[in-house]
Amino acid sequence: MLGLICYNFKCMNKKFNIITADYKTSAVKQEQFLTDLPEFAFVGRSNVGKSSLINSLTNKKRLARTSITPGLTKMVNYFIINNNFYFVDLPGYGFSRTGKANRELWSDLIEKYLMLSKQLRLVFLLLDIRHTPSELDLNMLKFLYLNNIPLKVIATKSDKVAKSKIKHYCQELAKKLFVGVEDIIPYSAEKPVAVRKFPNAKQATDKTPNAPNKTMDKTMQNMNGKEKILDILKNFLNL
Repeated sequence: MLGLICYNFKCMNKKFNIITADYKTSAVKQEQFLTDLPEFAFVGRSNVGKSSLINSLTNKKRLARTSITPGLTKMVNYFIINNNFYFVDLPGYGFSRTGKANRELWSDLIEKYLMLSKQLRLVFLLLDIRHTPSELDLNMLKFLYLNNIPLKVIATKSDKVAKSKIKHYCQELAKKLFVGVEDIIPYSAEKPVAVRKFPNAKQATDKTPNAPNKTMDKTMQNMNGKEKILDILKNFLNL
C-alpha cells in the first residue's frame, strides 16, 4: 500500500512540459472560433506582455508576435500546444493609436470569445506588477467573475522591480483585486522569478508518506512563475 501511495505521488509530482508549439489560426469573428481542443486564454492591457509571456512559456521567441505599436493586435490568435490544447492570445485592451472605433470592435471581439468559446478552460489575466490595476483591468476581472469564468492573475514584468519588493507588489495587487496574495503569480519573460509562499499561506509540515498533498504544497514554494503556470495547465488538463 505504501508503495502504491509513493508511486501515485511521483506521478502527481511529474513535471509537465511544453514540447511543441505552433501558430494555428486567427479569428476576427465568432464563426471562426475553434472548437476542437481545450483552450487557455491570455487577456490584458496592450503592452502588458502577453506575447512575451506566450513566447517564454513555449520557449519560442517569435511564436507570438510583439507589436511595436500597442493596440494593433486585432485578432484572436490560436497556438496549438503539444497537439493537445490551445493558447489563445486575445486582443489587448485600453490603448490604441488607430481610433476609438477599432478599440470598441476589439472589446466586442474579446467579450464574444469569452462568452461563446466552447472549449475555454481558464483565463490568465495579465497585469503589470509595477502599476495599479486600471478601471479596465477591474472591469475585466468583474466580467470574468460574474460569468463564472475560471481565472488566474499573472503579474508580468517582475524582473523590473527588486526581488525583495516582489512580495510587496503582489500584496498591493491582491488588495486592489480583492483576491488572496497567493493567487498572484509573479512572472518575468526575461528571467525566472521564484513563487514563494506568503506568511498567511498554510505551511506543509507533515512529512509522512501518506500525505502527498501537503508535501506537494511545500514543493510549490520554490516554483518559479513558469513552473507554476505549467503546473496549473497540467491540473486543468488532468495530466
